[in-house]
Amino acid sequence: MSQQKTLSAGLLISAIGVVYGDIGTSPLYALKETFSGHHPIPVTPENIFGVLSLVFWTVMMLVTVKYVIIIMRADNHGEGGSLALLAQVTELTKGYRVQYPLMLLGVIAAALFYGDSMITPAISVLSAVEGLEVVAPQFKSYVVPITVVVLTGLFFVQKRGTGWVGMLFGPVMTIWFLAVAILGIINVIAAPHVLAAINPLYAADFIVKHPLLSFFALGSVVLSVTGGEALYTDMGHFGKLPIRIAWFGLVWPSLLLNYFGQGALLITEPEAIQNPFFRLSPEWMVVPMVLLATCATVIASQAVISGAFSVARQAIQLGLLPRMTIVHTSGDEEGQIYVPFTNWTLYIAVMALVIGFQSSSNLAAAYGIAVTSTMMIDTILVAFVMALLWRWPLAVVIIVAGSLLMIDLAFFTANVIKVAQGGWFPVFIGILSFTVLTTWRRGRELVRNQVKKLAVPLDVVMRALGSDIARARGTAVFLTAATDGVPPALLHNLKHNQTVHQRVVLATVMTTDSPYVPDSERIELTTLGNGFYRLLIRYGFMQTPDVPAALALCKPLGLEFNMMSTSFFLSRESYVPSLNPGMALWRERLFTFMTLNATRATIFFKIPTDRVVELGTQLEI
Repeated sequence: MSQQKTLSAGLLISAIGVVYGDIGTSPLYALKETFSGHHPIPVTPENIFGVLSLVFWTVMMLVTVKYVIIIMRADNHGEGGSLALLAQVTELTKGYRVQYPLMLLGVIAAALFYGDSMITPAISVLSAVEGLEVVAPQFKSYVVPITVVVLTGLFFVQKRGTGWVGMLFGPVMTIWFLAVAILGIINVIAAPHVLAAINPLYAADFIVKHPLLSFFALGSVVLSVTGGEALYTDMGHFGKLPIRIAWFGLVWPSLLLNYFGQGALLITEPEAIQNPFFRLSPEWMVVPMVLLATCATVIASQAVISGAFSVARQAIQLGLLPRMTIVHTSGDEEGQIYVPFTNWTLYIAVMALVIGFQSSSNLAAAYGIAVTSTMMIDTILVAFVMALLWRWPLAVVIIVAGSLLMIDLAFFTANVIKVAQGGWFPVFIGILSFTVLTTWRRGRELVRNQVKKLAVPLDVVMRALGSDIARARGTAVFLTAATDGVPPALLHNLKHNQTVHQRVVLATVMTTDSPYVPDSERIELTTLGNGFYRLLIRYGFMQTPDVPAALALCKPLGLEFNMMSTSFFLSRESYVPSLNPGMALWRERLFTFMTLNATRATIFFKIPTDRVVELGTQLEI
């Protein structure tokens, strides 16, 4: 259940620290890559004005208008993000033919997020440490080793929880934004006419006069909005108002002042293009700014890593990933979790990126594709929210969503040409993640169909319970994914042991399209007679199941559980790939591999291991 956030200074500062880490560190590399990246643009006053105008209007349209004003309205009971939006759109389009294609788009967005979450820590920390080269060029050989040490420390502290680090996020990032704003102002004062670039005519003139150069520029200008989607993703933690106030009151002005300050510097000192961000600082201030930038990029990386943990949990709950170990690192904050598999997968990928690409410039080519693809998908999904939930006139939806989609498409196209230069990495990770997500979803669907086909109606079993069937004392809880029929574990128990417990509870854990389900709506208990009950346990996709805690909620309904006299029966299925219609044989083998490596149901559902009986079942898929 989402809680109404009360606006406070503390909440504002926390939002600045967590939400804006990624986009807040974009000035480190965005303008530098635009002018000196793989497709360099001559550093002339005319080009500087054109690029600055492009940056200003890109941030305005893709962040301020699209995310802050429009998409943040599309909350799913207070929660945001691609999977939360997907759950909402899936519910809205039930019965429409577009439901399945839209579901696939949402899964693609989730898959691309993992590529983004691997690149962000690598490029952010690299770009900060590269500031040492401004102090002394001989430090260049130390950039990669220092980056590796910083990121290794960051990933290794995840298992201990990051709540104590989170307390520093807000104050450090607030200092960061004030610092980048002040440095920008100092340089703008030296060349105030640079502010004229706010006029969109400069961007239009640059595009008309230099169509090819401007097209290449879009591929790097998009770096100024990386992390913009975090405004929507982190909405559930802070609420809309603090995020919007922080954006308009501090983050947006600070970023623009810094970009225009870098532009003013380049007009007077074109050679500063080697690292315009750190060249903004006086010589004595470069080292402190490198340290502050490193802290800021670590915070940006932490926010992305925490987001990856959250997306992994959502994907598990929505049936897109197998069960994985989820560790709660705080007894007070449900959102503070640690997913070991996700953490170490990210760590290996980030290390490979840092060591393989060596510099932020090389990584910049890989960055844009994942971001622009996700932004396009968000636009398509929110268009259906506009039409079906907000009931906007179709013409308005076409104009607003169509305009935003055209902008997204322009940036996406400009980044596609960088596939050979590094863009292949997020594409590869996206394809790999999409294959895993869809294979698991399809495999579980095939398993459910197979179980349903083999299921025996409950009334048949209950009629067969005669005097020759012994009734053991205590309660048996059979966990089953089906909401009808008899679980295979119950049939096996009857067949082999010729007994059934005095009380039999057929329990099904379900995930809803809402992020949270309150305790008052957690359970639905139905009495079936002859000591049998059917229990539905509902959780939101942002919650972690706890079956014993849910059983305790049955007491007011007249069904009390004593854990010492309750046994939990689970079917442990083993799957045999076959040539039957369903999935390709290699995908069936992948699904079988994932099931073998999934976290045991007893751990995932927090069931006492000494009260569990597992009965094997073999199924062909």
